[in-house]
Amino acid sequence: MKKRRDTEIFSLSFLDIITCGFGAIILLLVITNTGTSSTSIEMPPDKSDNGLIRSLQEQLFEMRGQTNILNRDLNDAKEQLSAREESIALLNRQKYTAENQLSELQEHSSVQSSITNQFESAKQSLTKEMQRLLATLKNADTKLVGGIPVDSEYIIFIVDTSGSMVQVNWGKMIQQLTTTLDVYPNVKGLQIMSDMGSYLYSQYRGKWIPDTPKRRRAMISNLSSWNTFSNSSPVEGITRAIGAFFDPNKKISIYVFGDEFTGKSITNVVKTIDRLNPKDNKGNTKIRIHGVGFPIPTNAPEHFQITSQRYATLMREVSQNNGGTFIGVN
Repeated sequence: MKKRRDTEIFSLSFLDIITCGFGAIILLLVITNTGTSSTSIEMPPDKSDNGLIRSLQEQLFEMRGQTNILNRDLNDAKEQLSAREESIALLNRQKYTAENQLSELQEHSSVQSSITNQFESAKQSLTKEMQRLLATLKNADTKLVGGIPVDSEYIIFIVDTSGSMVQVNWGKMIQQLTTTLDVYPNVKGLQIMSDMGSYLYSQYRGKWIPDTPKRRRAMISNLSSWNTFSNSSPVEGITRAIGAFFDPNKKISIYVFGDEFTGKSITNVVKTIDRLNPKDNKGNTKIRIHGVGFPIPTNAPEHFQITSQRYATLMREVSQNNGGTFIGVN
């Protein structure tokens, strides 16, 4: 019995040893495989990272698209701003033009009011002028043709050479000048000047042109094609004629042919001529000044109507103060 028990004990111990050995081997294999896997197996990329990259790329593309849209909007805004600035500049120019037109209208209104007052004054002085003409008729030394004194020995014609005269009244002016020359069949000297004081014959500047039939025909012929600068105001021509030809020992008449006065002050012109051509102790001037007014078209702009009326007012006053007569030609 004792021997059998010893054999069983031995058998159990051997099996335990074998089992432990296998367990140890398996444990070593497990440990070895685990280390090898951790060092040799490469981890695949995480799918979540790829998704993040794609998301960021999409956001980048979207931001680029929005940037392009914003740039286009910015360019449109700049164009709109430029257009508005041009509109503002245009409105400013229109405002400036309107202000100038308003100023001109106000000035024209003031001039028209002044002309109205001058016409009233002219009407009041008409009786005095008639009395003066009647007194002139009683003067035995004075010859009258058509109510105009023709006792002068020297004649000066001052002709308005402006566009309105040349284009509308030039033929009438030459006819009237020829008629006036016929009233003076024989004088000692003639002269023709423009309303600016320039001479038809420059070689006779400041000198008298001898009066002959041939010379008269030449004057009329040259006058037909005369073209010289004019400011539509007879003032310069009158004052220069008086300054160049005034002579207390000569009987001189000035005939002014025109249709406009564009100067500023009628009163100042009248005073200037009175100073250059003073009256003697009998109230007579050494130079007679006559005015001849030519019409302008009825459909002419308003400012031509105004300057025409001012010319008539001026020459009536000048003629009255300087022993002459004003005549309106139809």
